[in-house]
Amino acid sequence: MELSNLTNTPGARQRRKRVGRGCGSGMGKTSTRGHKGQAARKGHKQKLGFEGGQMPLVRRLPKRGFNNAAFNAKALGVNLSSLEKKFENGAEITVEALAKAGLSDNKRPKIKILATGELTKKFTVKVPCSAAAKAKIEAAGGTVA
Repeated sequence: MELSNLTNTPGARQRRKRVGRGCGSGMGKTSTRGHKGQAARKGHKQKLGFEGGQMPLVRRLPKRGFNNAAFNAKALGVNLSSLEKKFENGAEITVEALAKAGLSDNKRPKIKILATGELTKKFTVKVPCSAAAKAKIEAAGGTVA
């Protein structure tokens, strides 16, 4: 196989439809735009959902319901394996300490320690934890406040 032998598979590339090239082409006269009207004019671009001046469907239907997703802040999960890597033995883990270590951001206010990973160091944790994480921290000799 060489570069000079490469070709497209049949039907992979279609030619552009050339409209308005005489009646014999089958797409002459109105050039597939229909007769007169706004859409037949040059440069016409219609807004999405525009219905020719009629009240659009989106505005005809009533607004209903409420979505609480915007206000339901998800907690940022921090794994025990991350704590093991970033902190020394006997460290106090607070929200500020996690931010300083680069494990949290200011975008999400809630933080929760999760039980993924093994723990060998003792920590004093002052951040909300899952039940499994609390058990692992206490098994390693640490405390959860």
